[in-house]
Amino acid sequence: MQLTATRTENLVRTFMARTYSWMAAGLALTAGVAYLTAQNEGLAQQVMALRLPLILAQLALVFVLSLFAQRLSSAVAGILFIAYAALTGLTFSSLLFVYSPAAVTAAFLTTAGTFGAMSVAGFVIKRDLSAMGRFFLFAVLGLLIAMIVNLFVASSALTLGISIVGVLLFAGLTTYDTQMLRNLALSGVSGEMAERAAINGALALYLDFINMFLFILRLFGFAGSSRD
Repeated sequence: MQLTATRTENLVRTFMARTYSWMAAGLALTAGVAYLTAQNEGLAQQVMALRLPLILAQLALVFVLSLFAQRLSSAVAGILFIAYAALTGLTFSSLLFVYSPAAVTAAFLTTAGTFGAMSVAGFVIKRDLSAMGRFFLFAVLGLLIAMIVNLFVASSALTLGISIVGVLLFAGLTTYDTQMLRNLALSGVSGEMAERAAINGALALYLDFINMFLFILRLFGFAGSSRD
């Protein structure tokens, strides 16, 4: 019994470590590409000119990784994840022209702290959160609709509300996704399947982090503009 418990604990620890390693690599690549692009004026201008095609390419990569997760090899999934992280870095370079370095740094640190706390919560909470999956799906869809509406009405109050809801939503998704990944590890996934699952799990957590960062950054920007 003890050997089984120890083996299970080791499997979970190994799987989660692999997942967070992929996620950290993706975040580091995104940050590095964004910084280097912003430092190169010519490249930054080209990225701005190609912003729409780059965003469409990002969406395509996410759909491929999500829809064909079980069919792709871990090597292909890893390449697509790295490509997605690099493309995100290119599009995120514009943030360094819109927000001050202090705001970006503060938003990143706030996101890292919140993400870490929510991820720990997802790992240790005993209550099954799987029933929350449908709620989060509809909440994300509702948030997207609100964001589209706000493109036309341009309401500062709605922008603030969307940002607050976005932070809370992706904080909740971080807890949910972490627990789902832990449960997957407990199921005994191993080998090629485990590596593929770790990459797709890293993508889910990466998206939680990135979206939470964007909404927190908007809150920082909103607070800064209110003081001016």
